[in-house]
Amino acid sequence: MPTFSAPDGTLLAYRMIGDGDPVVCLPGGPTDSRYLGDLGGLSTHRRLIVLDLRGTGRSAIPEDTSSYRCDRLVDDVEALREHLGLPRMDLLGHSAGTNIATQYAARYPKNVSKLALIGPSTRAVGIAINGETRRDLAQLRRNEPWFPAAFAALEAITTGEGSDSEAITPFFYGRWDAAAQRHHAAGRPSNQEAVALFAADGAFGPESTRAALAAFEAPVLLLAGEYDVNSPPQSAAEFAGLFPAATLVVQPGAGHYPWLDDADRFVATAATFLGPGSAHTSEV
Repeated sequence: MPTFSAPDGTLLAYRMIGDGDPVVCLPGGPTDSRYLGDLGGLSTHRRLIVLDLRGTGRSAIPEDTSSYRCDRLVDDVEALREHLGLPRMDLLGHSAGTNIATQYAARYPKNVSKLALIGPSTRAVGIAINGETRRDLAQLRRNEPWFPAAFAALEAITTGEGSDSEAITPFFYGRWDAAAQRHHAAGRPSNQEAVALFAADGAFGPESTRAALAAFEAPVLLLAGEYDVNSPPQSAAEFAGLFPAATLVVQPGAGHYPWLDDADRFVATAATFLGPGSAHTSEV
């Protein structure tokens, strides 16, 4: 597994999957990036450069744990771009990783040729998602056998009376089947300190980020799952409105991991947006 040094000397790892021009991929969590797999087969169209965020997967734990903060992870992405020798790069983020990708695009707009935000988190731009939005979306699953217990847990969380995030997991998948349950079990974050410090004070500057995105010229894709209570389509639509050239796609029947729920549809959307690529380097 190839590695490179972050600006503070932390050794970071990444995986290369597939052929073609590279797409740098940022996982959520923060957790081991292996839960992304090959993004449903997107690797048949482009070479995926999948970063393990510091303290996760095969990347080292930093000496300074305050560097787990989201805005500081942007420096790691820039170090990866330089390591790969890419003058510009296509950048894809999922879930919490979209906060890193968004802040990277705001800070280094000329280094991004295309930006894909999958199951986008809106924390970096200060879009709040209220409990009513999540509950209304959850009602689309009311005929599922697991719905009563999961919805009760969701209501308790949104009202501040509960915190059983495990109980609402079925809402994150288009199908709560054996494959989804295996995926969930394998993708749980193991570094709780990295999770806790990701959104520490100072991690986000929504006003300045919004201002930068208003001038961001590269094409942007925001892809939300129809059923995703974590990243509701309504919130993704509001997010898309912050960019001059953004396309919103809502994938039918999908949750927070659309490449699992319908790989063919997801890959068709992502590959069409990303195209054959334009960045070339001898190192990847």
